[in-house]
Amino acid sequence: MKQIDVFNGDADGIFALQQLRLSHPCDSKLVTGVKRDIALLDRADASQVDRITVLDISLDKNRAALERLLAQGINIDYFDHHFAGDIPGSPNLTAHIDTSSDTCTSLIVNRHLNSAHVLWAIAGAFGDNMHQAARDTAVPLKLSVEQMHDLQHLGECINYNGYGLTLEDLHFAPDDLYRHISPYTDPFAFIHESQAFKKLADGYATDIAHARDVPSHYANDKVCVHILPDLQWARRVSGVYGNELARDHPDQAHALIMETDQGFYRVSVRAPLTNKKHADTLCMQFPTGGGRKGAAGINELPLAMFNDFIKAFSATYS
Repeated sequence: MKQIDVFNGDADGIFALQQLRLSHPCDSKLVTGVKRDIALLDRADASQVDRITVLDISLDKNRAALERLLAQGINIDYFDHHFAGDIPGSPNLTAHIDTSSDTCTSLIVNRHLNSAHVLWAIAGAFGDNMHQAARDTAVPLKLSVEQMHDLQHLGECINYNGYGLTLEDLHFAPDDLYRHISPYTDPFAFIHESQAFKKLADGYATDIAHARDVPSHYANDKVCVHILPDLQWARRVSGVYGNELARDHPDQAHALIMETDQGFYRVSVRAPLTNKKHADTLCMQFPTGGGRKGAAGINELPLAMFNDFIKAFSATYS
């Protein structure tokens, strides 16, 4: 069987694929990119392919390519938790889609596999800033405090690697990072043995320290806006720093905004952890916006729409 695996280049996408391929090994072609690069199905060359597995990218953002592939008779397994819209009613599509705010693709795959590789799913949930869901999933395992900390750090470091405007911003291309991870059945072995993980952990520590030194642009008790410089460290750390701010201030919504040299802003939004709603609908009001209820973003916000975004952000969460 000729297989293509299409997956988001963040922790959730990578660890969802890790679980599936540990349970169902195959020599597949990998299609991925930076975390915000989600229009990936167009890159799937379906010639002489039997099956495509899609992990952690919005069906709605890939609808045209999905419908074209289904019409060609390709069997597609789709695992995701982002806004999907109407799901095509094709016998060739098997959709595992759950858009509730307390799950992620790694947990959806974990459910599908009956917890066969649950430690990777826990790390994926931590990486997607779903700490409570990660802890709840871990309860039957009776892991130590140190083990839980290690899985959290693993998820956050892999997620950190996915952010950036281009692959050149990243420490590892996501497909290469997956290849570093794939030989390991045990995430703790990867943590303690892999030089790739050490490189990511060191980079994460340096970049998050830079971010913590940047003062907020605007804040009140409901919302907080940070503007980060157009530098590689900021592009790499913007998402995980947004997750950290959300955990540290769970009643606030957070927006991290970065001006790029291409003439647009890149925006990351985190809904309050105490009210994980509306991030997707807020961002979808603007060109190239999308995501999920608790966390969403705008890939290319026109400079002229900056004030419109700030008004909409404040109105959504005030």
